[in-house]
Amino acid sequence: MHRYKCIISYDGSDFSGYQIQPNKRTVQLVLENVLTKIHKGNVVKVAASGRTDAGVHAKGQVIHFDSPLQIPVNRWEAALNSLLPEDLAVLSVEKVHDSFHARFDAVGKEYRYVLQLSTKRDPFQRKYAYQYPYKLNVDAMREAVPYLLGTHDFTSFCSAKTEVEDKTRTIESIEITVDQDMLILHFVGNGFLYNMVRILVGTLLEVGSGDRKPSDLPQVLEARDRKFAGKTAPAHGLYLWKVFYK
Repeated sequence: MHRYKCIISYDGSDFSGYQIQPNKRTVQLVLENVLTKIHKGNVVKVAASGRTDAGVHAKGQVIHFDSPLQIPVNRWEAALNSLLPEDLAVLSVEKVHDSFHARFDAVGKEYRYVLQLSTKRDPFQRKYAYQYPYKLNVDAMREAVPYLLGTHDFTSFCSAKTEVEDKTRTIESIEITVDQDMLILHFVGNGFLYNMVRILVGTLLEVGSGDRKPSDLPQVLEARDRKFAGKTAPAHGLYLWKVFYK
């Protein structure tokens, strides 16, 4: 048996998220169906670095799977991509030690959130950037960033449906870049809770719009209560950009 690590990319628009769900088209379902076909009907399961929600995209999601087939590693990418749909692609495949685990060996992730700062709708961005036509003070958003960096209990910044008990995470960096009418927020941390990045974005947008001050954020963290943070930004602006391993 051989274990393979793959970096995959997908347009989340027509997927009901990453994880298998009954009667839904998901990234995991499509991947496993293709691998099962390659293995002549023998079911092959894949494990990912983490889930993404419906509508969320991935530039650098990481999965692993096991296979008994004697296929040269340099042929796996082409074999998979020849059977995958156009909205899902394998970017690279490498053979790894059988102890490797895409989720448990991950030491960090980068997410990016894309906003279109325009009063005019762009039909070509409607699935890939959140249109935000309101006035935004980007300097105030940057002023709020240091309050979020470091290790905190992020209970206020995750969905009430979050299943894990320990909500302590470390955010290493948050960078805000502007390119013409596109604003991109880059988040790097050791891990992120359910909806955490989207709630962080929603809260920073409230700072940028003047609905709350940058100095309010320590109180939001200390409250450890979801209703103290901002709205959850829409899924379609979010990208799982990269997963980090030792």
